Amino acid sequence: MKSNPLAPYLLVLPLVLVLAVFVVLPIALVVTVSFYRYVMLVGLQPDFTLTNYIDILTNATNLHLYLSTIKFTLITLVITMFIGFWISYFLVFKVRNTLTAIALFLVCTVPFWTSNIIRMISWRPVLGREGLINDALVQSGLITQPLDWLLFSDFAVVVAYVHLFTLFMIVPIFNSMARIDRALLEAAYDAGASRFGVVWNVVLPLSKTGIALGSLFVVALVMGDFFVVKVMSGGLSGSATSGISNDIQFLNYPRAAANAVVLLAVVMLFAGLIFRIVDVRRELSR
Repeated sequence: MKSNPLAPYLLVLPLVLVLAVFVVLPIALVVTVSFYRYVMLVGLQPDFTLTNYIDILTNATNLHLYLSTIKFTLITLVITMFIGFWISYFLVFKVRNTLTAIALFLVCTVPFWTSNIIRMISWRPVLGREGLINDALVQSGLITQPLDWLLFSDFAVVVAYVHLFTLFMIVPIFNSMARIDRALLEAAYDAGASRFGVVWNVVLPLSKTGIALGSLFVVALVMGDFFVVKVMSGGLSGSATSGISNDIQFLNYPRAAANAVVLLAVVMLFAGLIFRIVDVRRELSR
């Protein structure tokens, strides 16, 4: 029976249509609007101007927001990567029973049964001036006055980010480590490698695909977040999405669209750097 040469294209067609409608078209619309002109009390004016991009890239306040976003992203990335790697390592290599490892892994997902907002706000009575941490420190005599920087600060923002997004690092790293042949570890031990040497020379290189994918998830989530920075910093810190929100509130959609395009470019730059370090496609095809 002769095969239809159009069959592969027909199979891919639904995915192409979904991507075109929900990804390509919205991005194209945002890019188009970013070149429009905004006139006070008039609104959008169809035009082709680079004024919005020039204003974003030369405005000191806006650049500070992007630097703040990158700072939160890098700090959260390092912490979640460290926590995610060692939790995954414990579940895969230290828990002998597979069912127990799966059960413990599911325990990590329990906080995700509730809303992100609830989990984030739950830190306020813990980090607050009269919260659990300050109360414990004062009662123990370690400090005489409550610490003000625990809440409504960059520290609180990072704590919330780590709490919210660590699982997105654990899942891909756990998946990568679960594929590692235990015989490789035994061979390394037999060759005289130390426990740390096995982790550094065997486990870490073989887990780089999961680390790369987890890093991409965390970078995208942190850079696209707006609510955590606003609530946990008490308005004292900002991010690139804060600038977009402010532009939308003032109905300056062209500038908000340009800001979104610049932010997307920054995220793509981070993704490019991650994929340049780790060839995920080649690793997954093995």
